[in-house]
Amino acid sequence: MQVKDMLYAQVARIGKAVSSPKRLELIELLAQGEKSVERLAAEAGISVKLASAHLKELRQVHLAETRREGKHVYYRLTGEAVADFWVAIRSLAEDRLLELRAALAKLSDHVHELTPMSRDEILDLAKRGDVVILDVRPETEFAAGHLPYAQSMPLAEVQKRLADLPHDKPVVAYCRGPFCLMAKEAVELLNKEGFRAIRLEDGVAEWRAHGLPVEINP
Repeated sequence: MQVKDMLYAQVARIGKAVSSPKRLELIELLAQGEKSVERLAAEAGISVKLASAHLKELRQVHLAETRREGKHVYYRLTGEAVADFWVAIRSLAEDRLLELRAALAKLSDHVHELTPMSRDEILDLAKRGDVVILDVRPETEFAAGHLPYAQSMPLAEVQKRLADLPHDKPVVAYCRGPFCLMAKEAVELLNKEGFRAIRLEDGVAEWRAHGLPVEINP
């Protein structure tokens, strides 16, 4: 029994490491690509000291790893399996928790803004040039990995770059996944400007978890 208890205890270390909402958010942020501690702290809305403490917990169970460049420390996930784990645990929570589904429904209060197309349909339409896929995350995240045929247009630049978008084709915007609000804001802005814009709830992690291709800038 002692050996068996030890085995379960080791697995439980992962559960303990991801029991913090902020650590889950940090995993989601790192699923977009490598980031400095300062950047992670800013995007998670916490202090650098607290971010470092949370990241240390993730590193101790080998969910994240570091590299140093001068005075800056950069974190990244230890593998795609960690991003897949985030997608799986988030999907399970959405399936089982009514409270989470209700909260997500509030993010999708305009049902017409969600894409009715399947992932394969989006890929096929984008390949033919019949739909424009917009990645509204920061350019560094786009470079680390993005959907095929997507073009980078960070949320802060959308208003300035409306002339770059066609009015005769649907625009599908995505960001970091279902919990991310950047694509929702981009779609609302584009629809107000007369475009046919819809939101893809998937991010790169969700796309990859479903076995679909992801492109990385050389």
